[in-house]
Amino acid sequence: MSTKLTVALILITLFVTSGCTTVKPWERGTLSKKEMSWSPDPLAATLGEHIYFAKEAAAGGYGSAGGGCGCN
Repeated sequence: MSTKLTVALILITLFVTSGCTTVKPWERGTLSKKEMSWSPDPLAATLGEHIYFAKEAAAGGYGSAGGGCGCN
């Protein structure tokens, strides 16, 4: 492995991991707010996932997979 590639990998790793931090207990309340979730409406997200699963017969990247008949 060349030296430039090694240096580049180290810099990329440092850049990516610089955003990682420990969440203090008093900061967890802010992170648990509804606005901080990936989906502000979990019911609508679940329904959308179900429709996508039923139409595309594919699931992945979230939740659990079902049988493929769209009935679950």
